[in-house]
Amino acid sequence: MTEFTKTRLQVMWNRLLAVVEEQGQALIRAAFSPIVRESGDISAGIFDIRGRMLAQAVTGTPGHINTMAEAVKNLRARFPVQDMQPGDIYMTNDPWLASGHLNDFLLMQPVFFEGRVVGFTSCTSHLADLGGKGMGPEGSDIFDEGLMIPPCKLVDRGEINTLLMEIVRVNSREPIANEGDIYALIACCETGAKRLVEMMQEFQIDDLDPLSDYIIDTSYRGTLQAIAEVPSGVYRSELMVDGYEKPIKLAATLTVAEDRVLLDFDGTSGCSEKGINVPLNYATAYSVFALRCIIGPDIPNNAGSLEPFRVTGPPGCILNAQHPVPVAMRHSLGQMTPDLVYGSLAQALPDKVPAEGASCLYDVPLRHTPEGARDGGTRFALELVYNGGTGARPTLDGLSATAFPSGVWGSQVEPTEATAPILISRRELLPDSGGPGKYRGGLGQHLEISSATGEDFLAFLSVERIRFTAAGRHGGGAGRAGRMRIGADGEDLPSKGEFRIPADKALILETPGGGGFGPPEARDPEAIRRDLADGLISPESAYGIYGAQKEKPS
Repeated sequence: MTEFTKTRLQVMWNRLLAVVEEQGQALIRAAFSPIVRESGDISAGIFDIRGRMLAQAVTGTPGHINTMAEAVKNLRARFPVQDMQPGDIYMTNDPWLASGHLNDFLLMQPVFFEGRVVGFTSCTSHLADLGGKGMGPEGSDIFDEGLMIPPCKLVDRGEINTLLMEIVRVNSREPIANEGDIYALIACCETGAKRLVEMMQEFQIDDLDPLSDYIIDTSYRGTLQAIAEVPSGVYRSELMVDGYEKPIKLAATLTVAEDRVLLDFDGTSGCSEKGINVPLNYATAYSVFALRCIIGPDIPNNAGSLEPFRVTGPPGCILNAQHPVPVAMRHSLGQMTPDLVYGSLAQALPDKVPAEGASCLYDVPLRHTPEGARDGGTRFALELVYNGGTGARPTLDGLSATAFPSGVWGSQVEPTEATAPILISRRELLPDSGGPGKYRGGLGQHLEISSATGEDFLAFLSVERIRFTAAGRHGGGAGRAGRMRIGADGEDLPSKGEFRIPADKALILETPGGGGFGPPEARDPEAIRRDLADGLISPESAYGIYGAQKEKPS
């Protein structure tokens, strides 16, 4: 019988982390959609027999990873373990069970060892198109937004559910990509299951219980120690965001006790008529991620380190949307929750919390026009993602054009142009878009996207930081607002809606900059000179806002 020493348990823990990373890479390598293959919009994880997450792949988004941690518990409870068979795989895209909108498919596979279930593998990724009005904020309810699949068997004892696959295909504008992405998800689950069994054989263990308890108990105790270092108290904050019909107020009350952290969204505005509403599972995923970036960030993310955090909100508020409200663009507001949470946490830890950042992805779903599909034009559905600047950190500048909190890398030019009839003619950083400060906010970027075939196309946009910019902290300045327009001389577009891009014009996006940290006059003169030389700030900013001294002529 294997002796479970602390050293041996730690080695097995490290092996699990390697297993989930290989699992995640299998999904990325096999995926069809650029948002998965190029941008890493995924999650992958290993779970114990009780449905507790033990390890997650490094590649992935908090919205997928932390919702997956709860979704597996729900699927585990719905399908009796005694009815599971080798080769079974379960699936759903229910936004309130999985990852917050219909385009994210979540799979769960029981792992069998010596004839019994010992754990589960799971993964999530984004599918290009699920029919309906497609990705965009224009739906009036969840039924407008596409095909919802309740928890069901995708694979039964190794046999694919062909009827289910056909339903997905015929309800999509991208049937081949969707089918390929589902098979990639299956490969991800199977890779994790295979490697987990091989690990158990190598270490000569017949169940995961001792390892599971060690991982979760160690992480839980470490997280409690980190929470104890935060001053106990009740901290409140509010954040105004663009919204759709009108600006929206997000409110948070953060209660820090010795052994737990509670977050409540009481005071937050009610739901929108359009698809920017956020299921609580998604709002929780990003809120807890933000807290864990400051509280015990070196502790691995698993059921133990997530346990002390609780998130609530009044049913019907926009961060606790109830079925059947539309939620397709739930990330527009869901990814603003870290800045909301940091407004509270900065009161407790003023020297550890960064300034506000761009936060929300500039998510750009594109597709053919209705008449283009009828008249033999090029059919396509594509989702591009771009990022603004992060807020400046307490000791460092913010990061430019960087995905925080989403973790979704920006869409690449060449794969985009190879996949769809789209041309990206310009992509560059925006000087002066980062908020000034002792530490400068990260810069946004300028993009120009046009048709490559001489045909109009449609864009379905839902972004933030156009009316309300990223605020600085401790004297730092605000980042520049985002901006969208059609053609260089076009009028500014609203932050959300459906837009036709004429064949002879480009969709121009300018993503927001992050806020600065500390007063600009305290910035290191050498950093100012370096920014000026690199074109990150203009001479007007260098000699005006920052008060740099001009070089005297020799």
